[in-house]
Amino acid sequence: MINATKKWLFLKLSSAILVPLMLWFLFNLVSIYDKSYNDVLSFFISQPSKFLFSLFIIFAYFYSALSISEVFEDYIQDESLKNVANKLLFLFAIIIPILVLIILYKLGL
Repeated sequence: MINATKKWLFLKLSSAILVPLMLWFLFNLVSIYDKSYNDVLSFFISQPSKFLFSLFIIFAYFYSALSISEVFEDYIQDESLKNVANKLLFLFAIIIPILVLIILYKLGL
């Protein structure tokens, strides 16, 4: 399979997964918006919320990295600069969600 086709399929699949997770997060954000810190903390340390929010973060960063990578492919002409930009993008797309998930899972301790 062509690399561009794989990217397109991953982009479509991740967006299809992201839609219900985004709806779940928005509905819950509305419900915890005016709550106290302890209520928000208890929301994020409860098991279903922790798992679903983790999936949301992972797929959101995956989707954004694929989307930004396509922008790099279209608008950066220098191949070496494009490769560096893509490598940094994917590095940050791995590091930032891992840090967020570590912080999220340490909240419950």
